[in-house]
Amino acid sequence: MIRFFKQLYLNNRFFQAVAVIVVLFILAFFFPFLVPIPKVLFFILSALAVIDAARLSRVKKGIEGRRITPDKLSNGDQNMIQVDVHNVYPFRVELKIIDEIPHQFQLRNQSFSLQLPSAKRESLTYALRPIKRGEYSFGALNIFVRTGLGLVSRRFRFSEDKMVPVYPSFIQMRKYELMAISNRLVELGIKKIRKIGHNLEMESIKEYVVGDDYRTINWKATARKGELMVNNYQDEKSQQVYSLVDKSRVMQMPFEGMSLLDYAINASLVISNIAVKKEDKAGLITFQHKIGTLLPASSRNNQVQLIMQALYNQKTAFKEADYSTLYAMARRKITQRSLLLLYTNFETLSGMYRQLPYLLNLAKFHLLVVIFFKNTELDELLNQKAEKTRNIYRKAIAEKLAYEKHMIMKELANHGIQSILTAPKHLTVNTINKYLELKARGLI
Repeated sequence: MIRFFKQLYLNNRFFQAVAVIVVLFILAFFFPFLVPIPKVLFFILSALAVIDAARLSRVKKGIEGRRITPDKLSNGDQNMIQVDVHNVYPFRVELKIIDEIPHQFQLRNQSFSLQLPSAKRESLTYALRPIKRGEYSFGALNIFVRTGLGLVSRRFRFSEDKMVPVYPSFIQMRKYELMAISNRLVELGIKKIRKIGHNLEMESIKEYVVGDDYRTINWKATARKGELMVNNYQDEKSQQVYSLVDKSRVMQMPFEGMSLLDYAINASLVISNIAVKKEDKAGLITFQHKIGTLLPASSRNNQVQLIMQALYNQKTAFKEADYSTLYAMARRKITQRSLLLLYTNFETLSGMYRQLPYLLNLAKFHLLVVIFFKNTELDELLNQKAEKTRNIYRKAIAEKLAYEKHMIMKELANHGIQSILTAPKHLTVNTINKYLELKARGLI
């Protein structure tokens, strides 16, 4: 499209017609009797273009449009963006909608086409998946309008320059929260954990739902009610659960566009929310070469919001993690025995051994769970058939690195330290499983 008046543009159809006329003029050079035909066609085309432009210009605000975005976007999730349009013209129009989305998405062709009758409204939605926290700036919503002739388009601009922050995955947090409340976590991959023993105090009697322990059936209440009823025992409460998030360079490895740090941040938000819902206290410590954020464990109403805000602002300096500083801070600030969920990444056994003294010291006073990551690209390499010499060497190296990961897990277990070795996409589910397992076993 080429602009010739304010907000008016010539379409490809106009230039295609001009191209036909030019060809006829060339033919008329060899066949003079054809000369009147392209001349007449040129004047007809010019007249139609003027009429088309006049129809589009006669209504000052022929199209109304707006982009509806959430107040904040959820990192790593599909976020729905809505575009509403209203045709004020007295005739049917064809629309091409181009939304100027934030540059972080690197999408250059986010456009939609639709036909809209007179006085009609239409809404369309599309999804955006951010992979990094921070501020995302939307540009203008551009709507190009043309009539059935399609020779000229008119542009309208709406919803210019809106900034939307991208927070840790609150969509994931709400999903797990709702499933936990409705006792449907099994559908998300959360294991059924058999509770070992109960608190002597019975909290209430409730209807049986799938997943309840059949040993808690209250037969007297069942006979009275005519429905299967179970005793609901009161769990131990007010245990402290701290998420210790390593922000050093080892956590910058990408997986499906997101860094391991962002996966850890998302999982920390989810487990903190579930801990608070189970009436435990959730806290947060971030660190690399020095302590970044310290949020004391609490179960107050706004604790999850404080954790979300703290996680939103986390950045890395690409330094080495200083576990001595972490240990000193934990000894000084965490005075009650707590569950410490340490999100980090060990690629080699020697790397783990360098930090083992500090891990052992943490484990003396708290229940420590070291959470580190599988290299899923190595898993793909291990599953490939190696035929060439180069591929055989690569596969051998991959097997060694994968073996070291499992040796790290074994060494931690030998020293009495709980651990989770997980793929990034399964991090949240595996962390919740471990938390529920430890609670069921009465270790926290």
